[in-house]
Amino acid sequence: MKISEFDLVIKNGLVIDPAIGFGNEADIFIKEGKIARVGKDGGSKKDSANIPPDKIIDASGKLVVPGLIDMHVHLREPGREDEETIITGCQAAAAGGFTSVCCMPNTTPTIDNQETVKFVLSRAEMADANVYVVGAITKGIKGEELAEIGDLVNAGAVAISDDGNYLQNPELMRRALEYAQMFNIPIISHAEDRFLSASGVMNESYQSTRLGLKGSPAVAEEIAVLRDIRLCAFTGGRVHIAHISTAGAVRAVRLAKAEGINVTAEVTPHHFSLTDEEIGKEFNTSLRVNPPVRTQKDVETVIEGLLDGTIDCISSDHAPHAEEEKDVEFDQAPPGLIGLETTLGLVKTKLIDRGYLSWADALSKMTINPARILKLPGGTLEIGKKADITIIDPEKKWTVRRENFRSKSKNSPFIGWKLSGRIGFTILNGRVVYRA
Repeated sequence: MKISEFDLVIKNGLVIDPAIGFGNEADIFIKEGKIARVGKDGGSKKDSANIPPDKIIDASGKLVVPGLIDMHVHLREPGREDEETIITGCQAAAAGGFTSVCCMPNTTPTIDNQETVKFVLSRAEMADANVYVVGAITKGIKGEELAEIGDLVNAGAVAISDDGNYLQNPELMRRALEYAQMFNIPIISHAEDRFLSASGVMNESYQSTRLGLKGSPAVAEEIAVLRDIRLCAFTGGRVHIAHISTAGAVRAVRLAKAEGINVTAEVTPHHFSLTDEEIGKEFNTSLRVNPPVRTQKDVETVIEGLLDGTIDCISSDHAPHAEEEKDVEFDQAPPGLIGLETTLGLVKTKLIDRGYLSWADALSKMTINPARILKLPGGTLEIGKKADITIIDPEKKWTVRRENFRSKSKNSPFIGWKLSGRIGFTILNGRVVYRA
């Protein structure tokens, strides 16, 4: 096939694909939405000259990588379209380099039945990212009765979770793990013992005492993680620990993996970038998150978990909120921050620039690892796969500005931060959906 017959050619980039251990300068050739060839341009100069300019992306000095995958996103639709919609959330995803996102089920109504799964997938058909649905474990995420897990999977759900609520009942969690095992899907656990966390709005520590705010102790997460690990071992199921945040939880996952228990984990950028000391500076309600940002020791241990493979994935936990909801006293604000558009910059600035992770290591936690955990297509640049591709300008310096967010909501604690590493292009199924 002549070069001019391809639909899109990405030339001169440093191609990094952790899934196959590839890291070389190469060109990528796209035809009919799929990767047709990876290698240096072998065509004639005359043939190359016949390619229309809009079919060539010059990626000189940039990284060309598999489309990023975020396995923990709140798109708020149905129910809170004033905060985010599937369309606007996917626009934010594309701006952040994500070609695939997994939306959590705590919407209104809850994604706990076939109809709601189908609604989300239908709305996502014209979006700027692939949307995969995480269904609820229990009806209404109330922790009382299991949802129809088989129906959810048949409708397209790739995992189940009561995210936002911990499934406190261990018998129900056991049954959920057994059902999920039948369909070979993981349970994504929001690990937080609600009796211990009570009404805490920040990490229980010296800082919470100094500020006079109700604290949520680290042990609330750690006990929940330990319980779910033991239930996972007992049932033979698969559990994925969402937004891990404490040193004890990281150690528990590390030991479980050493035992051969089928547990995986993710961390958010705010949990490796922020500590509870930040809250006292201006009581920024964008720092009100759940689980809360912890201590410096927790941050250091989380980074160690990323280094040694204990933590498999980096996810944004993108959680939009309307401005009036966050424009209240700190302890009255709902938990959550937006993260799709800042995740890559924080990974580059806080982990890669400081020498903790290589690009290949970081990208594996944002591409092939989530793809394997959830059995998603993508996460690689192999020939024949969908052309979901992210092009990164690795040294580009930029400032996070409120007015530049594609998300409908603006609740980010990183506004004003100077970051390095920015998205140049996001390509979905061979189509450019974002360019800087």
